[in-house]
Amino acid sequence: MIDALVKPIAPMEARLVSALPEEPGWQFEPKWDGFRAIAVRDGERVAIWSKSGRPLDRYFPELVALLLGAASTRFIVDGEIVVPRGNALSFGALQARLHPAPSRIARLSRETPAQFMLFDLLRLGDEDVTSRPLAERRPALEAFHAAEGSAALLLSPCSHDLADARAWLAEAGGALDGVVAKRLDQPYLGGERAMAKVKQRRSADCVVGGFRRTPDGSGVASLLLGLYNDEGRLDHVGFTSGLAAAERKRLLGILAPLVEAPGFTGKAPGGPSRWNDGKESEWSPLRAECVVEVGYDQVTDGRFRHGTKLLRWRPDKRPDQCTTDQLVREISPAELITLMGAR
Repeated sequence: MIDALVKPIAPMEARLVSALPEEPGWQFEPKWDGFRAIAVRDGERVAIWSKSGRPLDRYFPELVALLLGAASTRFIVDGEIVVPRGNALSFGALQARLHPAPSRIARLSRETPAQFMLFDLLRLGDEDVTSRPLAERRPALEAFHAAEGSAALLLSPCSHDLADARAWLAEAGGALDGVVAKRLDQPYLGGERAMAKVKQRRSADCVVGGFRRTPDGSGVASLLLGLYNDEGRLDHVGFTSGLAAAERKRLLGILAPLVEAPGFTGKAPGGPSRWNDGKESEWSPLRAECVVEVGYDQVTDGRFRHGTKLLRWRPDKRPDQCTTDQLVREISPAELITLMGAR
């Protein structure tokens, strides 16, 4: 156990697949939108490790206190750190924790306390259970969770029925990031991609509210995307890039005549951001005339978390039809657990 306090434990990971397995012998679980973490307690010491091996315990003092308050004094569990804010999970609130100032971490731990969503059990007391099949580890994890009785320590739902997993994706309004499948007869294989995951396929029609040029100025490097908010203002929600070289030059000829301020009438791009690695980046505003459909994975605080994939241009769609209500509805763990339990 001492080694686990000072040396990261690699979690078992999942490979991306196009469809969930249909044969029997699988357990299905929701793919949560948080920080994957391995939590270790040995007596009065606690360590929380990120998937990349980074220590997280200093950023989440409320989870350290939660784990120290558990009835069991020696255990290792696999799970996800999530932060509910209002009726949804907030990845932005999670990111805000990764800050060097202890005073800010302490304040945020009070204002937006984190929760820990249990996935798997690796050790309980003196017993290493990683060699046991999931069919035995899951009941042990459920018993561990039942003994703790904390609202901040959650148990991820599961099902052995493929129909349930498909229904989660359909009935959650696209709010799930995806579904993970685990073999019931499989031990815990840390560091291996021994699970399977299916991610949601999502798309949205967006206004092209601006663009950024290539470094040499000869073409379009990326399109800046906008959606109209409830007040009728065009908010910057992300970007799409990955354009072919010939397409970059062609697009510049099409978009240059449309350059017109302000482009975005609500939230606008500008200075440093998580999209440009903290660097200033010039951009050109456009009249709200062009519409594109893009594929995306996740939404954080009303914006696409990552770059999107350009699927097609939509000359058939009016810009004012591109509104924020297209984005997936964020959902709280409690709400989703209720939805899954109802099935």
